[in-house]
Amino acid sequence: MQVPSRFDTIRPVEPEELQQALSTLLADSQFISALNAMPENLLGASESEDKGNFAAMLTQMVTKCHTNLDFQKVFVYPLIKTLVQKLTTSCTINTEAIADKSAPHTFVSNHRDIVLDSALLAMLLIDAGFPDTVEIAIGDNLLAYPWIEQLVRVNKAFIVRRGLGLRETLEASRLLSEYMHFAIAQKHQNIWIAQREGRAKDSNDRTQEALLKMMCMGGTGTPADRIRELRLTPLAISYEYDPCDYLKAKEFQLKRDNPDYKKSRQDDLDNMRIGIFGYKGRVHYHICSPTHQWLDSNKNLPKADFFPALAHHIDREIHSHYSLFPSNFVALDLLEGTHCGRYTDEERTRFEQYVENRIALVDLPNPDVAFLKERILTMYANPVRNYLATRS
Repeated sequence: MQVPSRFDTIRPVEPEELQQALSTLLADSQFISALNAMPENLLGASESEDKGNFAAMLTQMVTKCHTNLDFQKVFVYPLIKTLVQKLTTSCTINTEAIADKSAPHTFVSNHRDIVLDSALLAMLLIDAGFPDTVEIAIGDNLLAYPWIEQLVRVNKAFIVRRGLGLRETLEASRLLSEYMHFAIAQKHQNIWIAQREGRAKDSNDRTQEALLKMMCMGGTGTPADRIRELRLTPLAISYEYDPCDYLKAKEFQLKRDNPDYKKSRQDDLDNMRIGIFGYKGRVHYHICSPTHQWLDSNKNLPKADFFPALAHHIDREIHSHYSLFPSNFVALDLLEGTHCGRYTDEERTRFEQYVENRIALVDLPNPDVAFLKERILTMYANPVRNYLATRS
């Protein structure tokens, strides 16, 4: 398919460019170093095999790839599958709301992990019998090295440009929206995009209206028509444990103590690494009903109310389809001095010890233990609060 050249700066690598892109990637010494730095046995090699052979193994594997989906199945899928086996108790998905798996959807989800939210979704869609995975919206703040950008674009990512001036942001948003509409209508590709810029570090997941307005800069017709063209579909992601919880708590204290504090690119890379290789417990994805039914029922909304109402609907769908774990209920009870009875004494003791262990990992010269504990507990409690609000 001929992709318009105006998308060249943000689009994924196309199939006809794949082998050249992979050759460039495999010639990048930083990429090879990153491969060699991975924990043992993540590429299916035996524990005794020299990790220096990873590059040779990958070179042999990717010569069979003719499409980006081939690359995902040959290289990314086995890697993510091994991560799931080693670092989760279970990883499941509910796809009952999707009547036609061959139709493209724009999945808009809460955001827990920088890398794995979309990677796990791609793996789960393959396992669930979908014919394709997703094109992934990724912020350019995460592309610290050229090889990272090359790798994610081979892996079906398109780039969200950030940190621009007002006029440049408007132009970049319009281009991004037009590309999303093109990917759905012409390429027939699924899309994954987070409901907001960055992760909700306190797990109080809320859809940014600005995101929905960006989506409506492309397409034709009314805002409702344009959202319908994207087949916008909420997706709820639940992790029992967040490997980055203590890093998020640390960032809360740093921002409290210094309002001008900003994360570095190295901080983003550390979050990516720890998020990928940290233990997650149980993980569940729930695809909610596509928004076209809601759009049909809200045709007469005043224009000024459309985006707030749509954001509220997406939030309610995500919140009501969380999977909640003992850790969530224990955290809420510890914060509010209640006892909901949704866990055993052993589970409560285990989670309290878990929180203490996480606080001990915060490498600050002046850790505010009470503050850090409240922040970590809030991260685990907010999904319960949001879930309960959908029942009232």
